[in-house]
Amino acid sequence: MVSMNRLSTEQRAKIVGCLTEGNSIRATTRLTGAAKNTVSKLLLDLGEACSVYQDGALRNLHCERIQIDEIWAFVGAKQKNVDPERHSEDWGDAWTFVAIDADSKLVPSWYAGQRTADDAWEVLTDLRSRLATRVQLTSDGHKCYLTTVPEVFDEEVDFAQLVKHFGRAVADPAKHKYSPTAIKGIDINKVCGSPDPAHISTSYVERQNLTIRMSMRRFTRLSNGFSKKLENLTAAVSLHFCYYNFARPHQTLTKAANHVPTTPAG
Repeated sequence: MVSMNRLSTEQRAKIVGCLTEGNSIRATTRLTGAAKNTVSKLLLDLGEACSVYQDGALRNLHCERIQIDEIWAFVGAKQKNVDPERHSEDWGDAWTFVAIDADSKLVPSWYAGQRTADDAWEVLTDLRSRLATRVQLTSDGHKCYLTTVPEVFDEEVDFAQLVKHFGRAVADPAKHKYSPTAIKGIDINKVCGSPDPAHISTSYVERQNLTIRMSMRRFTRLSNGFSKKLENLTAAVSLHFCYYNFARPHQTLTKAANHVPTTPAG
């Protein structure tokens, strides 16, 4: 096994490549030959560095349409299985707020924590600090947005909620245990400002949720690759979005001159 202080630039690049392509910590150690603690330490250092870089780079953004959603994961154990002695260690359910620009696919803000009004306020405050113009914002039906969005943006936002109603009556529920629940209907609630009905959507941020689950092993359902500490989850999210925003070319985003795929930040 290779220790942290003996890693070459090429070895570090291999580790980062493994982590950003959905491999777990243990899989990365097998593929690269690095020690588990070495990979974990590199992830934490990179996560902090990526967070600092993006905090400075993603400023004065001229976004027009933002979609926001939350994605579930857990730290240590699912909430129902957490030992009471572990509550002080941030074990249990964890929710990551994600805001995405519907046009450029850039993710300017995210926040790993709980699905509470306080955490929604944190990500929305961060989002507003990065925007140079008024935006149209669309969220799901989470009730905390009804108070936090007007509080954070005052009157400088066109905000609507797209509320999906799920449900399915089946003869044998066991056959559909892992299948997505069918959508029974959709309600659109205009909360404040004048949101354009044609752009009230959460499709892009929901697709980003799939990208997250494919790109970070700790978000994969029904696996043992979950985070053991909240700081590990936060570091992985920071690394993922730095790679997503600045390094990974998107086939649906091209430069007009040569039609070469570019990045959301490109």
